[in-house]
Amino acid sequence: MYDLIIIGAGPAGLSAAVYAVRAGFHILVLEKSPMSGGQVLNTYEVDNYLGLPGINGFDLGMKFREHADKMGVEFAEADVLGVETETDVSVPGRCIHTVKTDKENFRTRAVLIATGAAHAKLGVPGEEELAGMGVSYCATCDGAFFRNRTVAVVGGGDVAAEDAVFLARTCQKVYLIHRRDELRAAKILQEKVKELPNVEILWNTIVENIHGTEQVEGIGICNTVSGEKQDVAVDGVFIAVGIRPNSEAFTGIADCDDRGYLIAGEDCATTTPGIYAAGDIRTKSLRQVITAVADGANAVTGIQNYFSHNW
Repeated sequence: MYDLIIIGAGPAGLSAAVYAVRAGFHILVLEKSPMSGGQVLNTYEVDNYLGLPGINGFDLGMKFREHADKMGVEFAEADVLGVETETDVSVPGRCIHTVKTDKENFRTRAVLIATGAAHAKLGVPGEEELAGMGVSYCATCDGAFFRNRTVAVVGGGDVAAEDAVFLARTCQKVYLIHRRDELRAAKILQEKVKELPNVEILWNTIVENIHGTEQVEGIGICNTVSGEKQDVAVDGVFIAVGIRPNSEAFTGIADCDDRGYLIAGEDCATTTPGIYAAGDIRTKSLRQVITAVADGANAVTGIQNYFSHNW
């Protein structure tokens, strides 16, 4: 039986793995992908990770994995189907967990869920091909690369409005493209967007394609009312049409909020003893690589405290 099984080998999971080995835990990291690193692997350049400005996202993910390998972390490639929890009636607060995968099952004293979240995509031509080359899903991560340039934000909710406000501070021009005739964002955010002179809202408009050779050069849009199509020259496209946590396999294991994020505080403890959540999958205000790495460290500290009181 393992002391800790970490589900997911992104920044949060790999950080936790390093800290757990240093704490003397017998651990296993389960990852369904043949390559560790998580979403950062698809980021062309990371300019806000402390001490490594401008590092390629793939290289950063590989550095995280190399560190874990150097520590002797045990990995297994498997798709996790769910977790079953048994309460030890002899010791209040103690549970044994069985992690079920498509290959075999594993027993452990604690589980750290670090499966992250996935950005909703437009599903239009050019989106996948130009991902990381002008197509982004995180304005706070990548906005600095578009200073004094023209960009588009796609979406109508709070995130899209916040992205437009954020980008307007440094970009020459920001198009906010929304498929309806009014934004879904909070009123105060809508007012901020409408007050900005360099933000133009394109109502009742959808993006049909994103094009460019080695970088984004423009987008093809269509007005859903008039049917008019046109091409708009932009240097970047920020897609903010939603994000969903990768929590389907863990429904019922611990409490989630109304969007499916596992409810966990800074210690990463969920509502179920011995079950922890770190990184983008947990309730938090900022989802970036650096906060995911911090979660991994905090989670292991929380698990150490859990062990000391229950084992």
